[in-house]
Amino acid sequence: MENYQIYVGGHFVSSGTKLDVVNPYSNQTFAQTYLAGKDELEIAIDSAQKVQQQMKFLPSYKKYEILMQIANEIKQDRQRLAEILSMESGKPIKPALTEIDRAIQTFIVAAEESKRLPGEVISMDWTPAGTNKEGIVKYYPVGLVAGISPFNFPLNLAVHKIAPAIASGCPIILKPARSTPLSTLELAKIVDSTELPKGALSVLPMDRDAGNQLVTDERFNLLTFTGSPEVGWKMKRDAGKKRVVLELGGNAGVIVTQTADLEMAVKKCLIGGFSYAGQVCIHVQRIFVHQSVFEKFTSKIVDAAKRLINGDPLNAETDISVMIDEENALRVEAWINEAVANGAKILCGGKRFGCFVEPTFITQTNNSMKVCSQEIFGPVVTIEKYNDFDEAIRLINDSAYGLQAGVFTNDLKEMNAAFSHLEVGGVMINEVSAYRLDHMPYGGVKNSGFGREGIKYAILDMMETKLLVKDM
Repeated sequence: MENYQIYVGGHFVSSGTKLDVVNPYSNQTFAQTYLAGKDELEIAIDSAQKVQQQMKFLPSYKKYEILMQIANEIKQDRQRLAEILSMESGKPIKPALTEIDRAIQTFIVAAEESKRLPGEVISMDWTPAGTNKEGIVKYYPVGLVAGISPFNFPLNLAVHKIAPAIASGCPIILKPARSTPLSTLELAKIVDSTELPKGALSVLPMDRDAGNQLVTDERFNLLTFTGSPEVGWKMKRDAGKKRVVLELGGNAGVIVTQTADLEMAVKKCLIGGFSYAGQVCIHVQRIFVHQSVFEKFTSKIVDAAKRLINGDPLNAETDISVMIDEENALRVEAWINEAVANGAKILCGGKRFGCFVEPTFITQTNNSMKVCSQEIFGPVVTIEKYNDFDEAIRLINDSAYGLQAGVFTNDLKEMNAAFSHLEVGGVMINEVSAYRLDHMPYGGVKNSGFGREGIKYAILDMMETKLLVKDM
């Protein structure tokens, strides 16, 4: 069993509280690390404050070199890191490798963005009082960042906080999920080998008191959180004057029209619905299919779901495996049973075995059922008919969430209508809601969050605008 020390203010240390890391597939403890308490957090904050000015004026070329070194070292250790990620999260090795590749890309994008931080010269002589004056707008790091990342993408969603913090010149203290801390602690080893000032990054799995302090402590200038709406909105209420960025998930919808390429739509919806057992914020949860192609689409996607291979996440042939823990699997099972008790029909799947829930398609649902109205965060997808495109848009919008939506169509009017009228942060044409590239703006409306991630957009949140007006 490997022992991982936590990364506190640029040093690897132990604490008095051990944390077991359990493989969700085998249910066996395979590694140990430690929980940070208030003492370790205080050291991390003090260390970050000591290097804040150094980070503020770290030259772009140096930030670029650091970020590229991190990307290259992750690439060199790709397979081992993917296996660790797979073991701690239960994620099949194929998407685990994809997540490692995305983390590499995220650091590369951050390296590029570090060379083109925003700034502008503005004309002042729009009025007589501005004659012979010029304005210069620069952006400075906002200060100490508190980052809280979830279990479902334990490396890349942490990187979406760490990489822009480095690029913008902000020290950051990151709290990974207790169930999946190892990927970020492995990342800390890589970061520690670079010339990033010691203290600019701490990686601390935390006890509850220390975790709450990330939200309430006024020494943090920005809180960036990815997780559940219930927790996220409470954090925003408790955060005081600091900036807050929330990425809170959803119950994403996809529209399949009569002009769609059904083979492509089936393939992409299958991946979007069941990748990592549906434990993805933009997981395809609701599919609305035009009545003229409903039977054909449904038959094809149900047949495809029945051919998915389940098993050991480390097996390269595995398509779908366990959920993160049995508690969540039991919740998903209960939601399925509730829907069926209220008239829904299971097209395939529906059964739970320990932490594993079968890939499940349900129809004849309505918005009074949790499988429709709430974020299921599991391998369950509803399929329903619609008659016209306006109705499909209304069905997508009939949700407390609005993160992303997918639309399969070859009709330009439908593409434009979707972009104009869907109440979401991103509309994906001939793609599923789960489509994401790491440099694009990412975030939602309504209960899905507040602000945007994506490297360039996260950097903007981590910087403060300052204006200089002077005589020419």
